[in-house]
Amino acid sequence: MMQFPKIIQGGMGVGVSNWRLANAVSKLGQLGVVSGTALDSLFVRRLVDGDEGGYMRRGLEAFPFPDMARRIWQEYFVPGGKPVGTPYPAVPMHQRKDTRKLIELCIVSNFVEVFLAREGHKNPVGINFLEKVQMPHLSSIYGAMLAGVGYVLMGAGIPLHIPGVLDAFAAHHAAEYKLSVTGALPGQDTQMHFDPADYAEGPLPLLHRPRFLAIVSSNTLATTMLRRASGPVDGFVIESPTAGGHNAPPRGKLQLNAAGEPVYGERDRVNLQELRALGVPFWLAGGYGNAEKLREALDQGAAGIQVGTAFAFSQESGMRPDLKKTLLSQAVAGTGEVFTDPLASPTGFPFKVALLEGTSSELPIYQERKRVCDLGYLREPYAEQSGRIGYRCAAEPVANYVAKGGKVEETVGRKCLCNALLSNIGHAQTRKDEVAEPALVTVGDDLNTVAQFLAPGRETYSAEDVVKSLLSGVAAESAVEDESLVFATA
Repeated sequence: MMQFPKIIQGGMGVGVSNWRLANAVSKLGQLGVVSGTALDSLFVRRLVDGDEGGYMRRGLEAFPFPDMARRIWQEYFVPGGKPVGTPYPAVPMHQRKDTRKLIELCIVSNFVEVFLAREGHKNPVGINFLEKVQMPHLSSIYGAMLAGVGYVLMGAGIPLHIPGVLDAFAAHHAAEYKLSVTGALPGQDTQMHFDPADYAEGPLPLLHRPRFLAIVSSNTLATTMLRRASGPVDGFVIESPTAGGHNAPPRGKLQLNAAGEPVYGERDRVNLQELRALGVPFWLAGGYGNAEKLREALDQGAAGIQVGTAFAFSQESGMRPDLKKTLLSQAVAGTGEVFTDPLASPTGFPFKVALLEGTSSELPIYQERKRVCDLGYLREPYAEQSGRIGYRCAAEPVANYVAKGGKVEETVGRKCLCNALLSNIGHAQTRKDEVAEPALVTVGDDLNTVAQFLAPGRETYSAEDVVKSLLSGVAAESAVEDESLVFATA
């Protein structure tokens, strides 16, 4: 009988769900998940900081295309790390047709993150991508598959084309992905293309197709994925509006409560009876971070739960220690506050923000920040009158955005999540006068409940503490599957 994990550790932020966290969770027989967002930039910054511990080098040494690995090491590694107060080097922003150098960086960085997460055990590891961050998809997925990733999870959009990409790569075929382009002209070419043969050094290594889990928020979207996806959809993560990060917008006309947050209603609730009738496994997410909620999910027919916030504050997560300490202290006191910001994300999706002093959640701090768009993961592709594809972001300088056909009202309240999320994990870009990019922490509405994982007299807890607590009321079966489904690194 096929066995699934009861707990999926959420793929959070940029590098919050890092290889250390995923490794710790998967070793315990549950599904550890690395965040695939902006891994190319994160990988470069780790190398520029001197690769403390030599982990990136170990991953590069295991990479199946040694010449590619050597080029990246020689380009970015700084022995001893860059001087404090100096900026990180710029990584080119993604476009429909990326340079070979940037594609190689995506392949390698995704490989290394998954490789390190899989070290020391034989259990599956997953990787989480955002559908909204489309341009790096193909090369990133291929890199993760080279490392033997067992699950690919994707939300923040409708990822209809990803299952077919997984099928193609597993068969050593080229894959295409249609880029969403605002105002695309009739007949305009918006396809992205990736052929593994163009990057291999010798015969293509054997790849196994990972399972694909779509992160959805409605029965309609789940049904659409099963009917229209380009390949098999192996399950769903059903995410409620209480989950951290990006939330799906409310169905119908957007209404705000007195605090300025989106109002979710009955139309936004998932009908679990209808979901069970689809006949595929599903996990419930958003406010399920305790043993009682896991038992409740199992009783309702779910395979288990996805938990993010609890793991975000564990010792193994990539969140900056000072941010963890402050927010954990608030959780213990029951004073932590989370705001569902309808404007913060350039994507237009509501975005959960922890109200934390000294971060971009404070309006004055963000107003003082000079608008800069130099990472560009959330840029919107749009059709220029010339027929070319342009790129704009509602969080970039207002004049630039308007000059590209954007509306000035779309820039109000937007924040540079790309730079903020890298700041959250200690890799903030340094600007003029040694000013570092401010952080902006995203967590779920259940922030204050993470205090339950702290033993008396302790100020920190581990991923193991979380897993043991969540499983305390159910049989702790392993997520290890039969040998044919354990993915080995080629």
